Amino acid sequence: AEQKVYSYIGPYAKRKRAGEDVTIVVAGCVAQQEGQALLRRAPEVDLVMVANRIGDLLEDVSNGNQVVATEASHIMEDSTKPRRGSKTAAWVNVIYGCNERCTYCIVPTTRGVEQSRPMESIVNEVKELISQGYKEVTLLGQNIDAYGRDMSPKRKFSDLIRTVGSIEGLKRLRFVTSHPRYMSLAVVDAVAETPAACESFHVPFQSGSDEILAAMGRGHTIEKYKTIVDRIRSKLPEASLTADVIVGFPGETERQFQETLALMKDVVFDSVNTAAYSPRPNTPAATWDDQISEEVKQDRLSRINALNAKHAAQRRQRMLGRDVEILVEERNVKVPTQVMGRTTQGYIVYCEGDIDELRGKLVNVRIEKCQTYYLSGRIVS
Repeated sequence: AEQKVYSYIGPYAKRKRAGEDVTIVVAGCVAQQEGQALLRRAPEVDLVMVANRIGDLLEDVSNGNQVVATEASHIMEDSTKPRRGSKTAAWVNVIYGCNERCTYCIVPTTRGVEQSRPMESIVNEVKELISQGYKEVTLLGQNIDAYGRDMSPKRKFSDLIRTVGSIEGLKRLRFVTSHPRYMSLAVVDAVAETPAACESFHVPFQSGSDEILAAMGRGHTIEKYKTIVDRIRSKLPEASLTADVIVGFPGETERQFQETLALMKDVVFDSVNTAAYSPRPNTPAATWDDQISEEVKQDRLSRINALNAKHAAQRRQRMLGRDVEILVEERNVKVPTQVMGRTTQGYIVYCEGDIDELRGKLVNVRIEKCQTYYLSGRIVS
């Protein structure tokens, strides 16, 4: 990841050296990990920062200063504007940081402790977004189920779903990312009982082996994970379920990898973000002796990707011939006469249509073709 960052900096540094008015900002995990080293290696960089202080720090840069601000800081309020990926759907931060100590992850040491935003502030931001024409909001948190546990009195994420989901004018509500250790079954119930909440869950499991989960420091078991899956399937049988998984974690045996495949076959996910383990600096697992060879990791990644693609196609195939409601977001960049939207499950759908007329609208599409990771069809009345 570090090398990728330096590679990305290169073209902008070249432009700056050529005299262009360019401000180079590096933020996030690598920024906090590298700190001052970034400026030594890439002196064209103006600002190295954590992700929650951009407002005041850019003001320092505009005054001619070169800034490194990577120490953990408490968030005052709304000091960063969350991503607005389109004119229809917006992302809203509800909790920053992470208190977990997974042995492979650098996030807790780079993004600080969990800090929940006041519910009233979140509601006000969503209302403002609706007034600007946004139809869908995704609530964001590294460990979103921890929302409110740092507050006094404590608040519950399930209550936040119900509160935000009841805001007038909001058509769709999503959220990421859920942690099996903290995800309450009440969250599933809240989604089922809130009309605006989309029937879509992203719950990383990381491994199908309890032994590996313990080594990872995940704090949950496969039994707990399956309890969550069972609740989702029983309450919302049409819901989509996506996840993250790591293969080739230090010490992972072929038997333990097979347990991961077995979990995937048992659940049949709509999609899984797969990755071969990569040692992160300043994490416990990076120092362990029982590292897995790249050859074995890539073999396992290939096998799990094949199963993932098979299940993704299988889950989407069930939509063939159905009429589904999509929220139109953007033009299909590959086929300009088509528009792109998503179902409540998060499936991408393409259909013929005028983006200027349909953007931000809910339309019904009859699915005529199912691919591994997308659907296509035609608009029906």
